[in-house]
Amino acid sequence: MREPEIYGSDTLDDIAGRLEDQAQVLGFDVEIRQSNHEGHLVDWLQEAGTDEAQAVILNAGALTHTSVALHDAIKAISVPVIEVHISNPAAREEFRHRSLISPVAKGTICGLGAMGYQLALDAASKF
Repeated sequence: MREPEIYGSDTLDDIAGRLEDQAQVLGFDVEIRQSNHEGHLVDWLQEAGTDEAQAVILNAGALTHTSVALHDAIKAISVPVIEVHISNPAAREEFRHRSLISPVAKGTICGLGAMGYQLALDAASKF
């Protein structure tokens, strides 16, 4: 629902469909969730930490640059978190250059469009 010139025209359903197909080939399940609410994301990270998830792929959007709560939630779980951004925050406005997620994430994929989610899933399958 954001600027298609930056984020492309893929919908969440498009991305989810590709990830589900890829996960089936890789031999595991994916659970895809979306929320605009920071507390939901924190709850889901904590849940992943107790549910023996193999990994979390997280696009925290603008919360990447502001959320100490997400930083702390990621730091508190042993599940590897892969940070994904459709755009390249380093090539955008200065306030987007600092991520509070990157220092506690296993890795970051950015600037490769929706394909970044598939790359993150491939990486997660190796953990």
